[in-house]
Amino acid sequence: MRVLHSAMLLALVLAAAFGSFMWQSLPLHAQEEPRTAGAQPSTDQDYSDTYRQLDLFGDVFERVRAQYVEEVDDKTLVETAINGMLTSLDPHSSYLDEDKFGDMQVDTRGEFGGLGIEVTMENGVVKVVSPIDDTPAFRAGVQAGDYIVQIDGEPVMGLTLGEAVDKMRGKVGTEIELLISREGAEGPIEMTLVRDVIKIRSVRHRVEGKAGYIRITTFNQNAESGVRDAIQDINEQLGPELTGYVLDLRNNPGGLLNQAIAVADIFLDKGEIVSTRGRHESDTKRDNATPGDMADGLPIVVLINGGSASASEIVAGALQDHRRTILLGTKSFGKGSVQTVIPLPGHGAMRLTTARYYTPSGRSIQAKGIEPDIEVEPAKIESFHIRRIRESDLKGALDNDKKGANDNKDKDENKAKSSTEDGDNTEEEEVQDYQLIRALDLLNGLSLYGGQHADRASETAVEPSAPESTQTQP
Repeated sequence: MRVLHSAMLLALVLAAAFGSFMWQSLPLHAQEEPRTAGAQPSTDQDYSDTYRQLDLFGDVFERVRAQYVEEVDDKTLVETAINGMLTSLDPHSSYLDEDKFGDMQVDTRGEFGGLGIEVTMENGVVKVVSPIDDTPAFRAGVQAGDYIVQIDGEPVMGLTLGEAVDKMRGKVGTEIELLISREGAEGPIEMTLVRDVIKIRSVRHRVEGKAGYIRITTFNQNAESGVRDAIQDINEQLGPELTGYVLDLRNNPGGLLNQAIAVADIFLDKGEIVSTRGRHESDTKRDNATPGDMADGLPIVVLINGGSASASEIVAGALQDHRRTILLGTKSFGKGSVQTVIPLPGHGAMRLTTARYYTPSGRSIQAKGIEPDIEVEPAKIESFHIRRIRESDLKGALDNDKKGANDNKDKDENKAKSSTEDGDNTEEEEVQDYQLIRALDLLNGLSLYGGQHADRASETAVEPSAPESTQTQP
């Protein structure tokens, strides 16, 4: 009876969970197919085998509770059993308890109540990597390199980094006291800060020469607005001198599907962006671009590598299929599936793979990845200088400006100075982002070719001048 009771209890729990799943995942446009009178539903099954399997689970559940070497609470057993069921389906389906579900919501929402500092753990205490501009920590004077030794009077020593971060986060408008140790200060510094809404920066940008560099670290809810702001700022800085953009998606693990679609739409004027296809034909959905290209048709080079996954691959694949960009780097990760997060009230949520996505050309990249148009492996750049004899080094060489022999003295002095400078730099070694350098070189080449081609086209398009006897209006 005890085993039967547990099996029935578990059956009710699982039935409730799957009922929630069916409600959450049912497409809005799905309709029930008409049935013939007296016919059995197409989904009719013999559930006797299902009940036998649940009875087996209940038996195992009771044995573990009664005979395992250490006592384990029922909640842990049930949650781990559900998680085991989901993780056995594929690497991306899983169960999220309430804490993990909350953390995931923070990551995808892109904002939380906190102080606004990037931190790491060093020697058992929290070290500030950098304060974020215009946040409570920045306004209070927290500096990079500071050590947080106490939070609300509790020592940080002994806490994990995650536990310390959880203590610093909290409800917007609440106060928190920090005790900070700073190198060069006479003693510990006490600070009282008020938590505020902190937005996670998923997009960073800067100007590289005459090109705009935009890096997306993750596709949270701020990704689209961040890219739009970046393009606007780069345009204001460079104006008509802007030659194109480098969109850096390297090591971007993905994020929200709708944000990937929105970011791709920024650079596309028409056509399909992505299609998602689920278990049933009615689950197929296609997303198309809307009119308007914020880049005004300028060249785009997208950087990808083995860490570019999911939403990153949606953007890269859409731009590549429409020949709107040149992909540069190494093959992407190859995650071509879509996960739906289904809340389970009072029990966290489940992350379930519900569809595969396809690029506009109809290709699935699941377990294949996206091949770059130009493969460029990461490399280390070593700069070196070789002193070579030039025409200007030869004794009595003619001057280019034909000023005469009076400039020979200055020429000799400049030659000696040049030799000294070259000698000083022969041992210099510089490490740079080789893939980014190649992308910028590619943009410069496209700009030069486009400019020369346009000049030649304009020359051939000029109409012949009118005869001298013909008068024209100014």
